[in-house]
Amino acid sequence: MLLKSKFKVKSVGMLVAFMFYAVVGIVCSAILVMDFRLIHIGIIGILSLTTAYGLFKSRIWTLWVVVALFFTAITFSTYTFYSVFKENLLLDISMITFFILTWYFTIYIAVKRKTFES
Repeated sequence: MLLKSKFKVKSVGMLVAFMFYAVVGIVCSAILVMDFRLIHIGIIGILSLTTAYGLFKSRIWTLWVVVALFFTAITFSTYTFYSVFKENLLLDISMITFFILTWYFTIYIAVKRKTFES
């Protein structure tokens, strides 16, 4: 059975966006559990898991959570990249990747917003 039909999603792009936000939410939540002082990462994790749920259930409010998450995630990734530039190559690459994927999926969901209104 195909993964797309198993999850009952309308498009492969929404499935990939769901998986991106779910993975980011799980990773951020795991980081928060390791160190509770990183509450800003916990906020990104909660918003990402909420977005993943909204994408999975095709909720109308998902676009608003994506917009809130967009500004939070872009600010976080830009600041983190700027503050540790050239000190940790893996963190630099992951912040650039997170930045690009956040932009991509935000634009994708904004373009496909009509699928949430049905």
